[in-house]
Amino acid sequence: MTQLTKRKIMPGVFLLILLMALLSGCSEQSTNAEQKGDVRVNIGVQGSTGVLPYAREKEYFEKAFEKEGVKVKWNEFSSGPPHFEALASGRLDFGATGGTPLIAGQSGDVDFKAIAVTTNGKKGNSIIIPKGSSIKNLKDLKGKKIAVAKGSSAYNFLYMALEKAGLTDKDIKIVQLQPDEARPALDNGSIDAWSTWEPYATTALYQTGAKSLADGENLNINAPSFLVARTQFTKEHPDLTVVFLKTYEKVRQEFIHHPDKVTNEIAKREKLDPEIVRTVLKRSDLILSPTTEEFAKAHQHQADFLYKVGGINKKLNTSKVIENRFVEKALEKE
Repeated sequence: MTQLTKRKIMPGVFLLILLMALLSGCSEQSTNAEQKGDVRVNIGVQGSTGVLPYAREKEYFEKAFEKEGVKVKWNEFSSGPPHFEALASGRLDFGATGGTPLIAGQSGDVDFKAIAVTTNGKKGNSIIIPKGSSIKNLKDLKGKKIAVAKGSSAYNFLYMALEKAGLTDKDIKIVQLQPDEARPALDNGSIDAWSTWEPYATTALYQTGAKSLADGENLNINAPSFLVARTQFTKEHPDLTVVFLKTYEKVRQEFIHHPDKVTNEIAKREKLDPEIVRTVLKRSDLILSPTTEEFAKAHQHQADFLYKVGGINKKLNTSKVIENRFVEKALEKE
């Protein structure tokens, strides 16, 4: 073949190769789109005043994931522990809970990752006593009936508070109740105290004249809360995990920069006094952060404490479930 013939053929060959590459690329993109179209993100939510409940009402996550061709399904839970039952069965991909449910989940070999810290937890848990109670300090809890949701952040907080008062769970009568059961029990005098978290604590204080006996701030108990994710989902969809965190941060920024707007919208929707919502949000100290050395140490301390008092049956290395790379990526300035 002559050089002239080669020159005549080459442009056609290049055109054919380019066309094949484009078709291959389109086919690959089409396949990826079809695969994404089959994905559904399952998000857990509890309470009515936090970032995730607010985002659900405003459809922030639906809009963010729609751009990825992915649908969103919300799952409601009364407390943290049920999140981990759903994670274990593959029915949940993301959720937000206190640290104690994470410890219980890790102890039960649930396959999950703690992908970000959402609060230091110092103001999140309280022991509430009813109006007119004769209880004056933590030592007065001896012999009393105290309601708490087993496995919740308030459960660990109760044990730690008792230890600071020189008491143990053998000195009190623990009544295991979820918040929707504990509040009526507090109101009708069936229990003497209630260890709970926000927004239930502040709501009880405002609506019934109940009092806070102790909280994490005045007892100096640092108990970070976390966003959690199903490990397999993060492996299969690391990009969607970052989308989830970026969207969470977008909503959190609205809480920070437009507190009055957010407060009034939540108060109207939930038929609550705006002052209750404002107080809850102030006490929440919302952040989005990697698990720093300080947070990791506090979380490990909680796990060690629960093991010491028999709350879990094995000693844990909590760093094994901590995964910072997704939130670090999400928080990068674009």
